[in-house]
Amino acid sequence: MNYHPRFAIFAAKLEGIMSIVAQIKKITAEAIKELYNISLDENAIQVNATKPEFEGDYAVVLFGFIKQLKKSPDALGNEIGNYFLQKHLGLYTSFNIIKGFLNLVIADEYWTGFLHANYNNPAFGKSQPNGKKVMVEYSSPNTNKPLHLGHLRNNFLGWSTAAILEANGYDIVKTCIVNDRGIHICKSMIAWQLFANSATPQSTNTKGDHFVGDYYVKFNDEYKRQVELLINNGMPKDIAEKEADIMKGAQQMLLDWEAGKSEIVELWKTMNSWVYEGFDVTYKKIGSDFDRIYYESQTYLLGKGLVEQGLQKGVFYKKEDGSVWIDLTADGLDEKLVMRKDGTSVYMTQDIGLAVNKYKEYKYDQSIYVVGDEQIYHFKVLKLICQKLGLPSADGIYHLSYGMVELPSGKMKSREGTVVDADDIIEEMINIARQKTEELGKVKDFTADELTESYNTIGLGALKFFLLRVDPKKRMVFNPEESIDFHGFTGPYIQFTYARTKSILRKLETTEGLQLVFVKKSALLPLEKTVIKELEQFSSIIDDACVDHDPSKIAIYIFNLAKTFTAFLTEHSVLTAETEEKKALRLQLAQLTAQAIKTGMGLMGISVPERM
Repeated sequence: MNYHPRFAIFAAKLEGIMSIVAQIKKITAEAIKELYNISLDENAIQVNATKPEFEGDYAVVLFGFIKQLKKSPDALGNEIGNYFLQKHLGLYTSFNIIKGFLNLVIADEYWTGFLHANYNNPAFGKSQPNGKKVMVEYSSPNTNKPLHLGHLRNNFLGWSTAAILEANGYDIVKTCIVNDRGIHICKSMIAWQLFANSATPQSTNTKGDHFVGDYYVKFNDEYKRQVELLINNGMPKDIAEKEADIMKGAQQMLLDWEAGKSEIVELWKTMNSWVYEGFDVTYKKIGSDFDRIYYESQTYLLGKGLVEQGLQKGVFYKKEDGSVWIDLTADGLDEKLVMRKDGTSVYMTQDIGLAVNKYKEYKYDQSIYVVGDEQIYHFKVLKLICQKLGLPSADGIYHLSYGMVELPSGKMKSREGTVVDADDIIEEMINIARQKTEELGKVKDFTADELTESYNTIGLGALKFFLLRVDPKKRMVFNPEESIDFHGFTGPYIQFTYARTKSILRKLETTEGLQLVFVKKSALLPLEKTVIKELEQFSSIIDDACVDHDPSKIAIYIFNLAKTFTAFLTEHSVLTAETEEKKALRLQLAQLTAQAIKTGMGLMGISVPERM
């Protein structure tokens, strides 16, 4: 790398993973140690972007240590500011102090050097392997119904979290637990026996998961009819709900399955296979994949031995009826059942056993469960029980909870058939993408196959971005029309910015034009510097998204980058720049912006088209 001599003293830092903000924190801590003999945690030092109305790039907030150092803000700022200039000559060119903020001016050569060092780096923003393993469990579907809109948020959040962790150097294992047994599965099975007349997905030309899901709805309709009939005949509601023939049939079917009755097990295998075929189509469409799939039918008995061990250790206690519990009142929770009086396991028992099995199989450092926020309590209890049992899997358990997705019309209900199926919403998004693109008149230069691919890329990109742009902890309302606006806070807007940038780069006659020298003579214009400063933050943003398990940080960053670069293109030309040096710098700027957008969108599972 051919750096300007004045820049060479901090070139090594530039090529490392330390961002300029991290450098400022480090130097501030060094200054306080050297000047005042006081050690401060770098993470406790706050650094903000300098406000636009003041001179500077970044500001050290001095209020946090004025009292401890017994210095006025101006005196402290001057002493630390001079330390920056003396110890890091050339990197920091000047400083000023305004109301407790030390504003630092960073040399243009830092920004142009950063740009030149990274513009042609396809791994820009990513970290080297760190030797740590993380398991991410997501999707967790039931085999009595197709994936729905809520599952889409779960899948996108789980997949993106895994991708962000991988970009930060972690070894990732993506897993799924399929809820393939239980009374809810038997409801679909008995409804099929009663109403299907031997129909199959093939005979009805229906996708397998939709086919089985229809019988889950049929069960509920018939169940309500039977309960209402019993009530009309004078039976109390609570008894009628237990005595309805179809419910008793489903319960008997579950007992028969657990007893291994061959015809029931065969029906269960057949109907589940229909569902899996349907799931596979949807997973392929949305880009979800798994390294390991667990099945509840193979795991529901796990953990019973651990309960026995817990009884011997005094972690659990047995009630008079024979059921086994744990008392967590001292931990601010309550008592929790871990085994029924008949010796059968509950979900908690299974999850304890599965956590141990996962750890034995993969020796993970962290196990992330992507599950809705209605299960926050469950995972608090799971982690606490595993810790009290002294299990090596315990400390790594992390619940990535997320809020419910609603439609403008309100909540969705599976039993009543008002859930929006994932396949339906995907098809709707692709159709909206087609409609919007045709309205904009952007279809003339594309073949039919290219248009099909483009509509899929735009439609799915809009869907994923909209569901990931919100902090996972927040509930959200999904609006298909809003999500595909080409001018708003959306995936298609970013995709269009990427395609526009690639169009500029394609106009170079050869790729040789991008083998550009380090630009050192001309000062950066404000918008040039603004774009480079945003690009320099990329690796820090990926790191923050990793620490917080929050893809919305990537979504917000990439949108702001696209918006800033669009503003830059409005004011300045790349290919007809004022000088050859400016042209070289702006081509590097375009190249790195395109790379950051592609990587950032890729971390959310979103493709970016070369043309739109």
